[in-house]
Amino acid sequence: MRLPSLYKHIDGMAALQRLLSLRAKSELVGVLARATAGRSGGDALRALGLAYRAWAGEHRGAYAASVRAPAAGDSEDEELSAANVDIIFDVLRGYDLDDETLVDATRSLRAGLHGFVLLERSGGFALDRSVEDSFTWMIASLDTAMRSTAG
Repeated sequence: MRLPSLYKHIDGMAALQRLLSLRAKSELVGVLARATAGRSGGDALRALGLAYRAWAGEHRGAYAASVRAPAAGDSEDEELSAANVDIIFDVLRGYDLDDETLVDATRSLRAGLHGFVLLERSGGFALDRSVEDSFTWMIASLDTAMRSTAG
């Protein structure tokens, strides 16, 4: 498709980026929901982490679009962004965290997963240790932290 033809259907680059972001966020919601369905606690946390990392690795461009913050007042984008965070909230509610700790835990998990994905993608893990083992360790550490904070 030539650019002039594309812009007959989409109102500029910003609109195209928004549509790509919406599609990526929607796809990620489905992936995470399927991965965590029927699971709880550490099992749900591991499933979420593995699904997130796999999807981000297989869909590099979509992943970048999925972390784009919604524009103020874009209710469709805000709802999809919230749906992704809500899946994480649902997983972490299984740890019986109070509301403030739930927010902190969600931010920590998202930051850990995002950082791991970006470092792995950029070749930032050159030390002589299995990247899989390090990912497993990170998730287990987060699980331990969540369980020790519960209640």
